[in-house]
Amino acid sequence: MTSSADAADTTDAADADGTPAPQPAGPGSGPASVPGPGHRTLQAQLETLTTEAFRPELSEIDRLPTLDIAKIMNGEDATVASSVAARLPEIAAAIDAVAERMSRGGRLVYAGAGTAGRLGVLDASECPPTFNTDPAQVVGLIAGGRDALVTSVEGAEDSKELAAEDLDAIALTADDTVVGVSASGRTPYAIGAVEHARARGALTVGLACNAGSALAAAADHGIEVVVGPELLTGSTRLKAGTAQKLVLNMLSTITMIRLGKTYGNLMVDVRASNDKLRARSRRIVALATGATDEEIERALAATDGEVKNAVLTLLADVDGPTAARLLEENGGHLRAALEAGTSG
Repeated sequence: MTSSADAADTTDAADADGTPAPQPAGPGSGPASVPGPGHRTLQAQLETLTTEAFRPELSEIDRLPTLDIAKIMNGEDATVASSVAARLPEIAAAIDAVAERMSRGGRLVYAGAGTAGRLGVLDASECPPTFNTDPAQVVGLIAGGRDALVTSVEGAEDSKELAAEDLDAIALTADDTVVGVSASGRTPYAIGAVEHARARGALTVGLACNAGSALAAAADHGIEVVVGPELLTGSTRLKAGTAQKLVLNMLSTITMIRLGKTYGNLMVDVRASNDKLRARSRRIVALATGATDEEIERALAATDGEVKNAVLTLLADVDGPTAARLLEENGGHLRAALEAGTSG
């Protein structure tokens, strides 16, 4: 019996963004396991991808001591940041475009399969507690739906039509941004999402880990972070997955900075939904204002626990309603609201 974890790992080991790998025939496999023309075409395509390349120098890695394998893997991971750095101009251009759309009320939508899809869902899920965004403002779509977060959903990544249906289900608009994520850059679900979104007038970004990818070509902003062959042949949950996570971190975080969700490097829009975050909220107010504990408690009480508003009441010496008005008039940007509140 194959467990959910085993099934998910099969997808990851083939191509972390959901590209299926040829499966070996076994007893009772039947005619379905006989390679056809489509199988040979797919195999030929995979052989051209750097993320699928075989590394003969690692062919006996299983015979090495554990520490040696760990050192090799750590060395591989250390190369990812420089690969991302090589694409910073493209990443920055995409972020500015995303922020402009979101400032008009648009949403940020990630779409991918396998590990790529899971990373998009992960990044989207972190935005509400970190930046106090509405859960519908940053959305993660994964081929096969929520079940695909923990298990393999066969064939879901192969359907452009499924991506279009998923985008229609959330009522995509021209103010939205769709980021297709795929290590190979050829996953139909990710490409289909970008193509459908672009046809609807939405902004599109294609994030891939191979050069000359169909995904990047289909998008308004193509970002190709080429990390090279993986430690385990074709297991793009490794370096490619790390690169994707780094880029998605930048896309969401810097976009939120541009939207005024921070004050300097302080998360002044944090949602204090648990004891840890409530303690962090008080510390953020302290760092931003230098106020005493008693002053901070009064400010938070006067603003219903809203960190940004509390900071403004202390720095501009205004009451809670005035702070709320100043923030609304300045698009939620604390620095601009502070300047407006102290200019008189």
